[in-house]
Amino acid sequence: MLLNVSYNNPEVKRKIDTEVGPPFTIRERLKMKGIGSSKLSITSTSVEIHNLLILDSYINTCNIEMRPEGIIIGFRSLLESYALIIPYYKLSLYKGKAEEYSIYRDHYFIKIRAKANDKSTHKFIKKIMDYKAENLPLGPEDL
Repeated sequence: MLLNVSYNNPEVKRKIDTEVGPPFTIRERLKMKGIGSSKLSITSTSVEIHNLLILDSYINTCNIEMRPEGIIIGFRSLLESYALIIPYYKLSLYKGKAEEYSIYRDHYFIKIRAKANDKSTHKFIKKIMDYKAENLPLGPEDL
């Protein structure tokens, strides 16, 4: 789900909390040693996101926030803030090239650059995948 999160709208906040859960508490954030990524460079996107990003001439960057039931990828275009809301059960994460991760939800995708000497991005992506694996409910094939 792609949403404009520029304004404090209770309906948008409710949609986000329903989809990926409320934000972690301060205690949980400290225990996890952070829930947000650094600034990530966007290399490629799906058509809907690309149409938003080409409206300005700035460098396309994003950040990722972990939530109990999913992630939020935030980015800016013109003076508006947008978020791609991805619950863990719809999250597909691939490492195609050596320095690129692809994050998918249905027909939306964002590809981000992770430089080889920047270990923080690789660690954060691993943290997302580990948290997803630990907290997804068991499927029928696991019983």
